[in-house]
Amino acid sequence: MKLPQYPYSSLLRSALLSTLLIALAACSGAEQQAKINTPDTVLSFAVLGDAEPKPEPQFPNVAAAVADVNQLTGPLQLNFVLGVGDIAHKGTLVQYDNVTPVLQQLNLPFYPIMGNEEHGSTVERFMHYANLWNQGKVTLNAPSYVLEFDTVALVLASPDHGRDFNDSGIAWIQQQISTLHPKPVLLVVHGAQAGVYPESADKGVHHPGFADVIAQPNLAAVISGDLHMDMDRVEHSKQLGKVHYLHIPALERTKIPDETQHTAMFRVFSIDSSGLVQVDTYQTGVKQPLARHAYQFSLHRSD
Repeated sequence: MKLPQYPYSSLLRSALLSTLLIALAACSGAEQQAKINTPDTVLSFAVLGDAEPKPEPQFPNVAAAVADVNQLTGPLQLNFVLGVGDIAHKGTLVQYDNVTPVLQQLNLPFYPIMGNEEHGSTVERFMHYANLWNQGKVTLNAPSYVLEFDTVALVLASPDHGRDFNDSGIAWIQQQISTLHPKPVLLVVHGAQAGVYPESADKGVHHPGFADVIAQPNLAAVISGDLHMDMDRVEHSKQLGKVHYLHIPALERTKIPDETQHTAMFRVFSIDSSGLVQVDTYQTGVKQPLARHAYQFSLHRSD
């Protein structure tokens, strides 16, 4: 940063510089991020991971994440919040009922998909509660849908059964991504294809047609949850071939590599006008993103 040249003494210039540096250092992390996001950020959103608490249907970490997201909405210019499924364990009414007032506290529109737990009940039950969570901010008409913006589109695909797709589900995803070409696409699914995360290689999408989905030239990234992985003990963000994979950690329980420790976290995606995607990870109750879990990638694939 170049200081303006005034006819002051060198001592005074030094004092002015010190004052400026102190003022900059006093800015909170969120304020500094807001400066980074202005005006170049074109889209920013938070993503909440699995909840499905057991044995008690309580959602304290979801509530903490909701409170944090509400506080970050202004500084980070968040536009909406995504959910990667498995909110209600086995899709029971008590889980849906208990989480509803928590998610209704979100100030932003909430765009969830189903997980294998929601398939413990019916699609109709999920849709009923997904719209209750939004309280009219948005209306969801199907468990899979597309959010399209000027520079990127998000294809949110709920599994057809368990965490997998049938032929029609795969065809729907392919059609959406193909229709959106050449616009870059972020695919939001409950589980990535089996084998992406070797920590639990057997879990995920097994349908062979998912390989054709991944091969779509405008697919930039796959965002998924399901595995309840400890971010500090796994490789949670990676590039395989031309596609980036971003794991969203579970809010209420960690399972992989074991259940000995759990830290509630959520992630924030910020996209700038050049197509650069910054992925930050926040621990609930901590204002600064965790630098060790930061990840960047470009929406534009170099085929």
